[in-house]
Amino acid sequence: MNTDNKRLRRCCFTGHRPEKLLKSETDISRVEAKIKSLLRPAVASAIQDGYITFLSGMARGFDLWAADVVLEARAHNPEIHLICALPLIDFEKKWAPAEQEHYNSILRQADYVKLVSKNYYSRCFQVRNEYMVDNSARVIAAYNGTYGGTRNTINYAHTRNVDVVNLLESELL
Repeated sequence: MNTDNKRLRRCCFTGHRPEKLLKSETDISRVEAKIKSLLRPAVASAIQDGYITFLSGMARGFDLWAADVVLEARAHNPEIHLICALPLIDFEKKWAPAEQEHYNSILRQADYVKLVSKNYYSRCFQVRNEYMVDNSARVIAAYNGTYGGTRNTINYAHTRNVDVVNLLESELL
């Protein structure tokens, strides 16, 4: 299967870290539950539309929760695949131990891990995001209108004519 055909069956995620998702809610576990309740039908819809490979950027918050939902779906459908796209080696090392454990658990279950850079440089996160968009035909997002990487990724997706589904368009957290 050539690259364009693979891309048509791939979907990636972009969304905020927990602290940016916390609006009226201060309990991260409640935000996680809410986001996953929005992600499950979005992932199911993507699968129904023929997407079988999902790319997660593996950042705290939305990316990890999206990877969890993909792994849940894969438990019921072995044709589903998870690619973890990492901006650099050890980018999770400054996270809390529980978040590091969660991250590493997902990595162990991934079908493929793509490393964008061995070392930090100013654009490594954006290059990771562009890699995901360039290798996908749909983006599932949790975007609340604020500046940052999620906004940049959605704007990039629009320039590449990649479909964007924003789970937060009508949701308040």
